[in-house]
Amino acid sequence: MSGRPADRYTHGHHASVVAQHARRTAAVEAWFLLPRLEPGMRLLDAGCGPGSVTCGLAEAVAPGRVTGIDLSAEVLEQARALAAERGAGNVSFETGDVYALDFEDGAFDAAFANQLLQHLADPAAALREFRRVLKPGGIAAVRDADYATMSPQPHFAEFDDWNRLYHQVARRNAAEPDAGRRLPDWLRAAGFAEYELHPNVVLLEGADARTWGEAWSQRILHSGIAEQAIEYGLADSAELERLSGAWLRWARGEHPLYLFVQVAAIATATAD
Repeated sequence: MSGRPADRYTHGHHASVVAQHARRTAAVEAWFLLPRLEPGMRLLDAGCGPGSVTCGLAEAVAPGRVTGIDLSAEVLEQARALAAERGAGNVSFETGDVYALDFEDGAFDAAFANQLLQHLADPAAALREFRRVLKPGGIAAVRDADYATMSPQPHFAEFDDWNRLYHQVARRNAAEPDAGRRLPDWLRAAGFAEYELHPNVVLLEGADARTWGEAWSQRILHSGIAEQAIEYGLADSAELERLSGAWLRWARGEHPLYLFVQVAAIATATAD
């Protein structure tokens, strides 16, 4: 597509990232949308990743159909394998560009994007495409984290360095790590006059916090953010090792706890 923003995915698709994303479920990630879904709906899941949430959405709208799209052909293979394993016959996965969706106007009753807009250089453009492919009265449901609100307990000094580095890398990619607070701006810019916000606090404790910390101890060494931090001259391998070690020590501490704000929104598509 001519003029398409040159997005670069801050996280990348290292195994440490995809494994963490594969733990996601529709019940947790799409809790604000599920009560609005009905059997027979057609739904788009943009930035579907390994498909664990997509399969849950497919169950909610069956016998309706869900289409999951992502830019990574490799991660879509994992999504297809998961759908086959779960017997989700009403879901399909295909590569797709959120700035130029390969669907007719009004093709969907609902469009969903979880943790996607924060990685886009032009979120409003993607939301305009959502609006185009939605039927009048259809709903766009989006949810994004706000990295500025992330806080570990007990606090460790290296966390501040990690969070600062994450913001620097994401913004170098023209992305917005504090996307949760920006959702209303982007929805209005995309022409959604009617929307409702659903904020919630995510709190991870004990085993869940340990899993989070152990995952980040690997992600800060091996995933896209590590590669980009070094490429952009924002950190070297020794610094990343230091941050990784701190994450691991925190995760293996006695009572780790981690919290942050997520903001979700549901917007209604209206006829022009």
